[in-house]
Amino acid sequence: MADVDTKEFKARLAADRVSYILAQWVDINGTPRVKGVPASAAEQFVAGSAGFAGAATVGLGQGPHSHDMIGMPDLDTYTPVPWEQGVARVVCDIHVDGTPYAYCARTNLKNALARLKKLGYEMKVGMEAEHMLVTRNEDGTIAPFDPGRVDTLEKPCYDFKSLAANIGYLRSLVEYMERLGWEPYASDHEDATAQFELNWKYADALVTADRYTFFKMMTSQVARSVGAIATHMPKPFLNLTGNGSHVHLSLWKDGKNAFDDAADPRGLGQSRLAYQFLGGILAHAPALALLLAPTVNCYKRLNIGAFLTGSTSGFTWTPAFISYGDNNRTHMVRTPEGGRFEVRAVSGAVNPYLALAGLVAAGIDGIERKLDPGDPLAINMYQLTLAEVRERKLRVLPQSLKEAVDEFEKDPVVQGALSPELARELITVKRREWVRYHSAVSKWETDEYLTLF
Repeated sequence: MADVDTKEFKARLAADRVSYILAQWVDINGTPRVKGVPASAAEQFVAGSAGFAGAATVGLGQGPHSHDMIGMPDLDTYTPVPWEQGVARVVCDIHVDGTPYAYCARTNLKNALARLKKLGYEMKVGMEAEHMLVTRNEDGTIAPFDPGRVDTLEKPCYDFKSLAANIGYLRSLVEYMERLGWEPYASDHEDATAQFELNWKYADALVTADRYTFFKMMTSQVARSVGAIATHMPKPFLNLTGNGSHVHLSLWKDGKNAFDDAADPRGLGQSRLAYQFLGGILAHAPALALLLAPTVNCYKRLNIGAFLTGSTSGFTWTPAFISYGDNNRTHMVRTPEGGRFEVRAVSGAVNPYLALAGLVAAGIDGIERKLDPGDPLAINMYQLTLAEVRERKLRVLPQSLKEAVDEFEKDPVVQGALSPELARELITVKRREWVRYHSAVSKWETDEYLTLF
């Protein structure tokens, strides 16, 4: 139950002149789902009046005969909606028949963090929110959003003209985050045309997952106000760098960073605990891929083909191999500074609740088994030949959604990050997604084969 009581919640609504509440949760894909509740019904809402038919959404394990899912609000997540007057968002945990629901992604993360807390730790997380602005053509295709017709550089990252053409969009997002107390500290034009990234201060894992979900809601609405579509799709364009959502993580104990150790003999400023946690992530990376990169499209970023061909800017900036290094962006896990790691295999399509739960489970396994990831690789992974990869016995990340599901299905540790019910549902939903994709006939196939034979 939230620390905020009903009386204080109603006072907040009145002070902020909120007349409409968005009761929000996510489906298995991390897609925000909401129900509108008038502020006049705040007491009923707190008691559990926001009901949902789970079968009308994705991956909730319900049929048309199932009992209502009830959104039980976490009042600590109260968030005024900055782009719409009189509206606030409150995150809900799903209950059914008065009991926390096993298919609720947020509840699963809370359970994973509770397990970590029993060991004496809490996890701090920051997420890099890459996304693109696009427009839809009359024929249904999409194109990068370029209102000033200036986003034309081969290497557009940090380009002033391209950022300036979208400065209204970026300033609105930053101002909203400042208003919400997220402490944003950077925004930039990223490596692809019409691609942007915004950064805000790390926080407890659950808080960051809630904020990342709200950020996706916010980009969709602010982009619409400038005539664009905000997409977090991992690979909207074959020849452009895709959208990731790199996760920066560390464990803390008694208010101190338990990953930080200036005496690290490897020179990365990491503690033995940090390396054990990292060892778990690397050991379980094949199964984690399903939670970090959960769609067919994600593997257009992560596969070795993309790794070898690059993008118009020259690099994909994504990992293909299971490796770690120092401040080196060619690895799956980077060490930007002592006391934290950056997991770079995370896709813009990520459900943050499931991904963070998976990372916690893998990391705990590394701690319990005292796994050592070995020494960091001080090399440019993009320059390795496949023969050199084999010589070094490097493992490859799954190369398709099907491979990721297969790896997840045979890894009890990563599956254990989810309830048995949600793990089975995820496997079912993602296998169906693969079948739908694999059964579709693409333009590439007709271009390649129509008159070949």
